[in-house]
Amino acid sequence: MNFVQPIRDKDKLQKMKDYLKSKSERNFVMFILGISTGLRISDILKLRKEDLLQSHIVMKETKTTKAKRIKIPGYIKKDILPYVKRLDDGDYVIKSRQGGNKSIDRSTAYRILKEAAEHVNLSEIGTHTLRKTFGYHFYKETNDIAMLQELFNHSDQYITLRYIGINQDALDAAMDKVRI
Repeated sequence: MNFVQPIRDKDKLQKMKDYLKSKSERNFVMFILGISTGLRISDILKLRKEDLLQSHIVMKETKTTKAKRIKIPGYIKKDILPYVKRLDDGDYVIKSRQGGNKSIDRSTAYRILKEAAEHVNLSEIGTHTLRKTFGYHFYKETNDIAMLQELFNHSDQYITLRYIGINQDALDAAMDKVRI
């Protein structure tokens, strides 16, 4: 079983942003949306132009079928709006280059992220890394696990802490303290 981790290091996070932006604006936008909203990759890939021209993304989650309303953080609008405005009405935001109006698939998203992660020497990366990265930094900034639990629709705070890697950080620190 492969474990994917959040990107904890803000310098590596910035290097990934820079790398993706230099390669493809579409891929950069996918990354920014994931680390800034906490949406699952399956939900990011369903987004259309009109979804990002509002203040909030309103959707039904693919995995849970629950209604979701997520604010688009103001600080990312300058990064995503120029790209989004160039799309045609009804276009998928993370549009495939295969022709027609369809989004890339999850495996393509994974390959994009894996390549960028290798470029900045990160391992244990997957499509969930985006969501976990959002959660990790949200928690570190706010220390509000209850709010994050609600954002993620998790049933228990322990699940949320484990999901974002906080429990792993605590285990790692404890292991460093033990001397036998």
